[in-house]
Amino acid sequence: MQKLRIVFAGTPAAAVPSLERLAASGHDLVGVVTRRPAPLGRKRVLTPSPVAQAAARLHVPLIEANRLDADATAHVAQLAPDLGVIVAYGGLVREPLLSTPVHGWINLHFSLLPAWRGAAPVQHSLIAGDGVTGAAVFQLVPELDAGGVFGTLRHPLAGDETAGELLDELAVSGAQLLAGVVDDIAAGTARATAQVGEPSLAPKLTIDDARLDWSLRADAVHARFRGVTPEPGAWTTIDEQRVKVVELARPLDAAPAPALAPGELRLDARRLLIGTATTPLELRRVQPAGKPVMAAADWWRGAGRLVAVAR
Repeated sequence: MQKLRIVFAGTPAAAVPSLERLAASGHDLVGVVTRRPAPLGRKRVLTPSPVAQAAARLHVPLIEANRLDADATAHVAQLAPDLGVIVAYGGLVREPLLSTPVHGWINLHFSLLPAWRGAAPVQHSLIAGDGVTGAAVFQLVPELDAGGVFGTLRHPLAGDETAGELLDELAVSGAQLLAGVVDDIAAGTARATAQVGEPSLAPKLTIDDARLDWSLRADAVHARFRGVTPEPGAWTTIDEQRVKVVELARPLDAAPAPALAPGELRLDARRLLIGTATTPLELRRVQPAGKPVMAAADWWRGAGRLVAVAR
């Protein structure tokens, strides 16, 4: 098997397992490309990306660039890579960078392509109520997420995982899939298969996409909550104030819920319930504006409310 010179591009925590897996392989990880430090937290402290921090631990040369422009391309070309690997970098790879590595670029994408091409595949899969999702490693081409697929993995959904939890799982299992494809490319046995079926799109979510619509069915509300948690973060308005919904669950089977109008909130024993177009859901943890995360029922009792409507 040929020993490949690999350049890796990625930014968030979901890309770190793949970076670590490649660093531990028998190949040469000659460079890492990631986005520049970004301001985080209330104090807006410039913070290196999770991939940058991992590259520093692994002692791999780092290229920080918010765009894969001519300057970034020149830096990558100097490394003379055999293969480029990209996992959630946050930018497009265009020519001439696309053709700079001998074997081009491969991408680990967190969906079963051609489903959910785009920046937020995990989130959109949950919002849509999919029963199965997964990951795919494919050849990068100029068209968005449209290249031939080298390998996939399927991941059945339990129905209660959030986007953050699911992404954490796929990041680890996807790293194993990716490493196997890299070895196949090195051995000359990798074969990409054209994507089959109608593509669906998964654009980046905005804060407006994270607002919960209580006039929908309970399963649709719950699916959107799961898809937008932890980012951009589910929210609603109560008494004209924005409230972040941190944990939302269906009522316990052992304790039937009362009939509630969409958006109507009511304490039922120790639970704070909220109505939908069908059955109520249980608000478990919330974060009112300017306050810490707290148990929803405790917050409601502390506010002295009995009944209100979320919008």
